[in-house]
Amino acid sequence: MKNVRSPGADVGAWHSATRRSGSLRRFPQFTLGFNLAVILWGAYVRASGSGAGCGRHWPLCNGVVVPRGARLETLVEFGHRVTSGIALALIVGLVVWAFRATEPGHRLRRAAVASLVFIVTEALIGAGLVTLGLVGQDSSLLRIVYLPLHLANTFCLIAALTLAALWADRPAPVPPARQATSAVGGWVTLGLILLVATTGAVTALGDTLFPVGSLGSFPAEGVSPAAQLLVRLRVVHPALAVLGAVVACVVGYRAISRFGSRAVERPARWLIGLSIGQLAMGTLNLLLAVPIATQLLHLLLADLMWIAAVAMTAGMRET
Repeated sequence: MKNVRSPGADVGAWHSATRRSGSLRRFPQFTLGFNLAVILWGAYVRASGSGAGCGRHWPLCNGVVVPRGARLETLVEFGHRVTSGIALALIVGLVVWAFRATEPGHRLRRAAVASLVFIVTEALIGAGLVTLGLVGQDSSLLRIVYLPLHLANTFCLIAALTLAALWADRPAPVPPARQATSAVGGWVTLGLILLVATTGAVTALGDTLFPVGSLGSFPAEGVSPAAQLLVRLRVVHPALAVLGAVVACVVGYRAISRFGSRAVERPARWLIGLSIGQLAMGTLNLLLAVPIATQLLHLLLADLMWIAAVAMTAGMRET
């Protein structure tokens, strides 16, 4: 008689395998954390005006593999390229590990492959910024359109790595009957966070090229028809940020009340706390006339909000 393995046996085998390789279970988490650091470094490249540090050369830096006697801007940009290369290598390793550690069709494989796709497109988009000259003091419409696309791809990369980190520690669940509609609030939250983040990328560019004089001058600059486009767009992001934070808090609270799962409750609580903290950081950013340090903290909180929303939505679909 043919032996039939139960789903419980597969789950037990998976957890047994992962317990035998605890360090490998943490590898997706480390890869996610390293990529967050690279993303923040990339934001520093933009905020410090170092984007043109390697000229219009890519992947070479000013026409050479390793620049010598370089200016600070060149070292900052070159360092970002080096760490981006390491991030790519880590994700290639993640894909190899996922295919060796799981059976065909496992969702961890899909998340790992998606991560590889998005980091490759991330590199190509970054190359486009350099070769098209959309760096430094460039304020063209092309750069204004290009940056949100860049950030959207970055968030897709973070989402894929977040799912890889979540799914590396547990097998695929049996799809619940309500799966199609249970995560609607999560998807709405993700859409709003992405919209707020992309407008934030444009606002950050405007803050770099046309620094805010003071909090009092902020509204007047935004409505002046004589102001540069990036300055006029500056008022859009704060309004959307307030809306996004309110929606995230409401959805997070409802998720905690509706789902009796730690996979939903924990990221939902983080989402609520991070949403409130992000509004406070945005206000502080304006009060201090958007220094680089608060810009980077603001971006970090946005990334963490996105991770919490991705984890919450994934938990909703599983519960």
